[in-house]
Amino acid sequence: MSELLCLGISHKTAPVAVRERLALTTNEAQVLCQELVASEHIREAVAISTCNRTEIYLVGDPVGAENELLARLSQRAGTRTTELADALYAPRNCDAARQLYRVVSGLESMIVGEAEVQGQAKRAYEAALEAGTTGPLTNRLFSAALQTGKRVRSETTIGEGRASVSSVAVGLARDVMGPELASRDVVIIGAGETSELTARALAEQGVRTIFVANRHADRARSIAERFGGSVSSLHDLPERLIEADIVVASTSSPHPIIGVDELALVMRERDGAPLLLIDIAVPRDIDPACGELDGVTLYDIDDLQSVVARNRQVRESERDQAEEVVEDEIQRFARWMGQLDVMPTISALRAHGDAIVEQVLEENSGRWESASPRDRARIEALARSLMQRVLHEPTIRLKSLDRDGGHGRVQLARELFGLQESSADAAAPAEQDTAADVRPLRRRAGQ
Repeated sequence: MSELLCLGISHKTAPVAVRERLALTTNEAQVLCQELVASEHIREAVAISTCNRTEIYLVGDPVGAENELLARLSQRAGTRTTELADALYAPRNCDAARQLYRVVSGLESMIVGEAEVQGQAKRAYEAALEAGTTGPLTNRLFSAALQTGKRVRSETTIGEGRASVSSVAVGLARDVMGPELASRDVVIIGAGETSELTARALAEQGVRTIFVANRHADRARSIAERFGGSVSSLHDLPERLIEADIVVASTSSPHPIIGVDELALVMRERDGAPLLLIDIAVPRDIDPACGELDGVTLYDIDDLQSVVARNRQVRESERDQAEEVVEDEIQRFARWMGQLDVMPTISALRAHGDAIVEQVLEENSGRWESASPRDRARIEALARSLMQRVLHEPTIRLKSLDRDGGHGRVQLARELFGLQESSADAAAPAEQDTAADVRPLRRRAGQ
């Protein structure tokens, strides 16, 4: 029977040097999901990729689906599956749903409660819809997860202050530069949502000279106009770097935009003036070797965690209440999953009983030549009544498993009665213990 599976990597399990090798653009995520659902083991797929995580949610045969995806991720990362396994986690069924609920609610974010991840999850789901790789389970899963995120933010104050990676990056720049931040020249590389949030956070600190360098000139110009900046193309980036005091990079480029050799030339033109680089992109926009150049201070997305730790206590005070909302929604999802698992089995059991009655009546039809039509009807009614009584107690017991996580007992009933798995049953996920934790792949697999 099919199950719900998540295979993921995050800032909690791997450094940015590993995460960036599994980062996906929207187009890459769509292609990967299409390739996955084309396999015999997977029916539905949705991929989420942000600066701090890449997670793929699948519906299919759990063992085959996991092996298929792990092989593809290992190939993408350029490493063996055994090496990648330590950084991956693979929750199933309600645990997989809980992981997504927590992600969308901001509970798994580096900055607890940050709101951008909800929009990122929504766009990832919409991309999968467009690619045609979703289905009944993932449609329900993502709709429910997004609703959970809304509940968490409306019923708790966990998202107060609009904290984000961008605001933390600007906070880091303020810590490094001191009160003179407002007088510094800042270059923002990128014109996406993160760049816009960075521009806003800088404007709130009084920074008015913002150069937005990106290929998407129209969007870059729009951001610059709103926050008092000006636009410069990537072609002119070396000149902007010569003038800049701070550079914040956050593009979706698969390759570094600032290389060490190019930056070395820039630093020669700066006459020893220091340069602060903050790279919040995954994959990274700035070659890590740039941090070794004299006068250059480089921070990446993982370096921001020390800054985040200072403000974590206040935000985490709302964590317990947010956790309660998530668990409440998970129980609702668990009941729905349990119905998907149990009801097809009950239907199959009833159909199996009817088939037995038909077979017995057919096999004995020659023995009742002298029976009247009325007697034949009575015999058939008696046979069906006996079968219904035999199946009554198993049916009651199966229905009672809806909320108890009885996938193993449902599967045993199918085996005992010889029930074949239909296509409808195959699409129904199994429900497991909702108290299980999200464990690393290798430990979960007993490797």
